[in-house]
Amino acid sequence: MGGVRIAAAAQMKEIDRVAIEKRGIPSEVLMERAARHVAEAAEEFLEKRRKGPASSGEAAPEAGFRIAVFCGPGNNGGDGVAAARFLKEKGMKVRAFLVGSREKLTADTRLMEERLREAGLLLEDWQTEAENSEQKSWCASADLILDALLGIGLRGEVRPQMKEVILWLDSLSVPVLAVDIASGIDTDTGAVLGAALHASLTVTFTLPKFGHYEGQGSCHTGGLTVCDIGIPEEVVAQVLSSGTEMRAEKSREESCAGEAGQGYAVFEACDEACARALLPKRREDGHKGTFGKVSITGGSVGFSGAPVLASRGAARCGSGLVFLGVPESIYSITAASCLEVMPSPLPDQGGRISSGAFFQILERLNACDAGLIGPGLGRSQELSLLVCKLLEQTATPLVLDADGLYAVKDRKELLKRRCEKGLVTILTPHEGEFAYLGGDLSKGRKTAALRFAEKYGCILVLKGPATVTASPEGKAYINTTGNNGMAKGGSGDVLGGMVLSLLGQGMKPLKAAALAVYLHGLAGDLCRGRLGEYGMLPGDLAEEIPAAILRLQRGCGEELRTW
Repeated sequence: MGGVRIAAAAQMKEIDRVAIEKRGIPSEVLMERAARHVAEAAEEFLEKRRKGPASSGEAAPEAGFRIAVFCGPGNNGGDGVAAARFLKEKGMKVRAFLVGSREKLTADTRLMEERLREAGLLLEDWQTEAENSEQKSWCASADLILDALLGIGLRGEVRPQMKEVILWLDSLSVPVLAVDIASGIDTDTGAVLGAALHASLTVTFTLPKFGHYEGQGSCHTGGLTVCDIGIPEEVVAQVLSSGTEMRAEKSREESCAGEAGQGYAVFEACDEACARALLPKRREDGHKGTFGKVSITGGSVGFSGAPVLASRGAARCGSGLVFLGVPESIYSITAASCLEVMPSPLPDQGGRISSGAFFQILERLNACDAGLIGPGLGRSQELSLLVCKLLEQTATPLVLDADGLYAVKDRKELLKRRCEKGLVTILTPHEGEFAYLGGDLSKGRKTAALRFAEKYGCILVLKGPATVTASPEGKAYINTTGNNGMAKGGSGDVLGGMVLSLLGQGMKPLKAAALAVYLHGLAGDLCRGRLGEYGMLPGDLAEEIPAAILRLQRGCGEELRTW
């Protein structure tokens, strides 16, 4: 697929187990490799802060950064203990604190404590509230908190003693570097389990985890660095392909579009490197017909802006020709807003497209490379029947959004029928629309998206934080761009146009949808940098699409998103 694969907690534990028990890599070697990466990331993070103003407004120290390392008794704590030793070797002023029972230290963590002691440092017990004023004072003036308290093994709510420490650390104005995952975050869902640290940077190992992207985890991760600690690729591939977690429920025979032998789900993060690999190269000798003819059908009285925003998204994303069909009653308004796309009036009734427009819409769809149905369309029995007839009678790849989704909520078998004919349908619901489509979010967004895509043979773009783009074959992308300034009516219309555009340019449906989602979020991040979350509008977002594509082409590599 091209992105970075994402692991569940059970998969990551199995990867570690196989590497240790079957490949003979000593667990303490893996721990020390992880710790070295953490120490190097901490040094790099602090050096970058030194070059700019410190968070307090004062200059950062010239040398000897002060680092407080907080460790739990598990192996995540062992990573922290070993990192403390390496940081001391780098000339840092380090103190390491144990939160929890010393009797519960794992064997590897005990070994790292011995090596820390040999290096001249102690793993100090974090004292009770009445006794730890000196420890608290030292930590509050630190340059960095290293969070190695809980790691990816947390199940259930954080215990009271640990919660108290997490809440106190989170109240400090000291940046946090999380080891593997911010303490208090559920590895598989990103949920906050009672309390969680907000990290400025997270250093994780081998593969990113779902909790880095999903739920509240995306807000607690900060920048994310994935480090190779020497686990062979074949071990990773073996475990992921065994379906330890997130096993797809349908085999090739049960899924109309599944691949032979595909019995497990593959999740990948659509990050900058992945999106750059997906971005199609435009032909030097291309013309407007080369880059796709696309059709948008929608609009109604009171909702004239939605199809216009969708058409801007399509045009800005590179379509050669964009046709826009709207009810005759809003045609003049639409035409005045469209200079680069081609609007046309459709027969209407009561300010909405009427059933009499069917053949005109069908003819246009059949002449195009892809079609989008739904932005501002409106809802009625007549419109639902119109949309369903179009799904039945055109072979053109279709994107359904907004009211186009509503039209098929009781006729989802049409989606499967299109799939069985080898036809492409992409759905782009937000969670509310997904609910009336019958989607079940009880087991999480990623599972819900995959199950729906498999069941109905469509590409499903489940919008929201960490948008999930899933295919019937059990493959899915989790998006890594976007921000809350995009949570405004009309943003989804722009995305619908972008998906349509890339689909019409000949991209594979899953990749077209995933790339559109990434670029949409990146445009939103650029827009936020220019206008801020409060003031940015969907129209501004559409105008930022060219800058997002240019950024991807040039690969400037700057981190825009504050997780």
